[in-house]
Parts: sequence; structure tokens; C-alpha cells
Amino acid sequence: PFQSNPFSKLPHGRSPSVPCGQHVAVLLSQKIGEDYVRDLSQLAKLREFVDDDLFIREVAKVKQENKVKFALYLEKEYKVKINPSSMFDVHVKRIHEYKRQLMNCLHIITMYNRIKRDPVKLFVPRTVIIGGKAAPGYHMAKMIIKLINAVAQVVNNDPVVGSKLKVIFLENYRVSLAEKVIPATDLSEQISTAGTEASGTGNMKFMLNGALTIGTMDGANVEMAEEAGEENLFIFGMRVEDVAELDKDGYNAQQYYDRLPELKQAVDQIRSGFFSSDEPDLFRDVVDMLFHHDRFKVFADYEAYVKCQEKVSELYLNSKAWTKMVIRNIAAAGKFSSDRTIKEYARDIWHVEPSDLKIPPPNEPREGAEDRTPNGTAARA
Repeated sequence: PFQSNPFSKLPHGRSPSVPCGQHVAVLLSQKIGEDYVRDLSQLAKLREFVDDDLFIREVAKVKQENKVKFALYLEKEYKVKINPSSMFDVHVKRIHEYKRQLMNCLHIITMYNRIKRDPVKLFVPRTVIIGGKAAPGYHMAKMIIKLINAVAQVVNNDPVVGSKLKVIFLENYRVSLAEKVIPATDLSEQISTAGTEASGTGNMKFMLNGALTIGTMDGANVEMAEEAGEENLFIFGMRVEDVAELDKDGYNAQQYYDRLPELKQAVDQIRSGFFSSDEPDLFRDVVDMLFHHDRFKVFADYEAYVKCQEKVSELYLNSKAWTKMVIRNIAAAGKFSSDRTIKEYARDIWHVEPSDLKIPPPNEPREGAEDRTPNGTAARA
């Protein structure tokens, strides 16, 4: 059900910068032609169809089909029943403190506690998917993975929660798995602390495949906001100057813990062994880091992150408005093309012009080349 080459039906072959959902590719080619595969800037033509009700329905239908396929895959691999109508909230990247998978985990616990506190209250269903690999000797990253799995074990088996919230940690995250999850993603998590992400390219892949982004003003999120408009991303939290100011004043995690009841509850549950009843002290190192050694200030952005996630849920209830924002994002993704990057390097750095000259492969003689002896040296007269 998952085509490794989504552009096998298009005449120009595959570009590394184009959507990896075959149905998305076909849908776009039907709407704006197939040349966008070679010239991604042509995606801007989609802006003409932002208010086209038929196109909006087609985009939403393609996304839902991809979600159903991926839900079936998750059920088969992880034995967890997935609600394909739930929001697929995806955070896949290297496991590292600065990527702040821990903040995502605190939000999962907060959502879980809200459901438990008032099970009949309206809750927009979510499937939170986290994936990535940790460096072999990186103890804290390994503990973050363990915590995510421990939280998933509690959440996924609580009958009060039911299909409202599920948590999956993707094992062995790799390209073949990315080809499945990226086309199925509704919400892309890009939540590193402002000023810590050199660039990042995963966020661009998600954008191009019809996911909306929740993130800080960091890395390529900045360029994405410039292209699509900040109003078409869910931007939250500290900016670079805010982080610098907090460093100057001194970051005190305890202040946030004391002020925010939901944060306090989530942290206390981790510390008390609520998610690790067999080993109550299992996550003490994680909690100690968050209070005393957190260079990436998870607690400082927690409140803004949770409030921004509430806005995400609110928009998700309005399928048409959500899909229109998706179309605006895809239409703005043309800049994020390796072809465009190489052309700019060629023009501005290497000062060379494009050429249609075809260079033959090494095993074919080049036209006009000197006759050569068997040992490769030029023949002499």
C-alpha cells in the first residue's frame, strides 16, 4: 500500500523535494501540471485554489486515506487500536534534549490528566507519534525514550481514555518509515529551543506533504514562516532574544513548577513512579535534569506550548479551515528545493551558468577525446 517511488506515474521521475504521498503528487499534477516536479516554485499556483471547495475536499480526502493506511500499519506493528479520525500529531527526529521530546511528553501527560479529570468534556482525539534514534552513549536520550514508552503504556491501556488519546513510539525510525508517516501527519512538531536548531529539513518535508507545523521561531521554521506567513503556522514560545534575556537573569525551573498546577501534576507523576510502578525511582534523573540542569528550558515554554496546542485542536475541529491552511503551506513550500539551493550556489558562490551539456558515464568514450592506450595514458604520434 505504500509506494516507495511516489512519482512512478509521473513522466519526469522523482525529485527529493516533492511530496512522498503518491496520491498528493497525482492530485497536484492534475491541478497545476507536472512541471512543478522540476520547478518546485510552481507550487505557488496552488494559491489560486485555496477557496476551491472541490480541491479542499480532495486534499482532505487524500490526507485521510494516508492516515487510514498508516493507522492499519500501526495497529499491525504495535497492537494498538488507532482512531484514523484523530489528529496525527508527529514528532520524529533525533532524540536529544534540545529537540524537547520531553515537552511533548509533558503535554501528553497533561492531556491524559484532563481526560481523566473530566471524561465527558469535549476532547479532540489525538494520536501522538514520537520517533527517533539516540546516540549509543547518551543516557538522558535513552531515558527520554523509556519515559515516552512508559507513558504510552499507561495511556493506551486506560479504558477511561479510550480512543481519545493514543501514544506510539516508532521503533527504528528510518527513511522507509518516514515515507509512511510523513504523508499521514496532520501536525508536525518542531519545538526546539529558539537559537539551538542550525536548520532542520524534516519540517520542510512535513510542510510539503500537507502537515501543519507547531514550533518555535527556530531553524528553518523561521524561513517557513516567512514563506507561508506566520499566521499559517502555530508559532509559540520564546524567541532567541527571550532565551538570551532568561540566561542573563538566570533560568529557575522551580518558579514555573510552583506557578503552573498542570505542569506540577505531570512532573509529580513522573517523579512518583506513576508511569513506572515497578521502579518508582526510574525517572528521577529526568526530573532532576529538568529542575537543575535543563539548558533548553522546557518548563519556560510549557505554558505557551499547551495554549498553542489548544489552538491547534480548535482549528482541527473545522476541517475546511484546517485544509485551507494546509494548501497555503504546500503552496509556500517551493523555496525548499535542493534544485533551487544548487542553482543559487552555482550562481552566487561558484559563478557558473546552467548547461544542458550531457556528460557521458565513465564507461562511455567522450566525443573528441584523445585515443588512449590500454594503461590510460594518451597515445603519442
